Amino acid sequence: MEQEQIEKYLAQAPDLLIAYGTKILLALVIFVIGRWVAKILANVVRTLLTKRGLDITVVGFMGNIVSAVVTVMTLIAVLGQLGVQTASLVAVLGAAGLAVGLALQGSLSNFASGVLLVAFRPCKAGDYIEAAGVAGTVEEISIFSTTLVTPDNKRITCPNSSIMDGVIVNYSAKDTRRVDMTVGVAYDADLQQVKQVLNKVVAANELVLAEPGVTIEVAELADSSVNFVVRPWVRTADYWTVYFGLQAAMKLELDKAGIGIPFPQMDLHVQQLPTQ
Repeated sequence: MEQEQIEKYLAQAPDLLIAYGTKILLALVIFVIGRWVAKILANVVRTLLTKRGLDITVVGFMGNIVSAVVTVMTLIAVLGQLGVQTASLVAVLGAAGLAVGLALQGSLSNFASGVLLVAFRPCKAGDYIEAAGVAGTVEEISIFSTTLVTPDNKRITCPNSSIMDGVIVNYSAKDTRRVDMTVGVAYDADLQQVKQVLNKVVAANELVLAEPGVTIEVAELADSSVNFVVRPWVRTADYWTVYFGLQAAMKLELDKAGIGIPFPQMDLHVQQLPTQ
């Protein structure tokens, strides 16, 4: 009996070998082609993102994601070719992906925001920005967070989602900026003379740009002073140099011209009430 079964199996062996051998060979071919396609697509994505000037960290991560997705699809196709029921496997993978997504929704939000930051470039490394309630120079934009360095050399790490969910003020985006200053003079000052002095001070500063010109006008009749606005244009890199330099120079020149810069004051009138 055993001899007959052995002979039966030996007789079926060629057919089984051809059937299963073909499936295994096709599965291997699918796997090799899938891995090749995954590698090609990942390189294409990396090349395209690099040409767009995206951050190298995001470029590599996106390439890895594409490679992983294609590889998973390839493995599912291989298992299907071998006769494995893939419907339940896909359902399990979907449920696992949903659970992981819910558990890591904060991290995924930061990742998505990081991709948007480097894709739309509202700021880049080296820019001075104000975002998420803090201000500083962008040191690094990574996948999940952005690092800022404050003027007093403190390092601040902000989640990317906090930056993208709010307003981003980029002070370095343009090559030029307007310096806004207010100068108050006494009410008895000659306004034409004040304007001449302020124009002289601004014109003497070599960092002030000739175009689009400077604005020096009376802006407010305040409680204790007549306030002038002084608004020259400068290169963004020269902003604080011009700001501090002009403040000191205007004070010195106004003093030389005998023009007073008043301080807030209050007149107190005492009224004597008649005694009973």
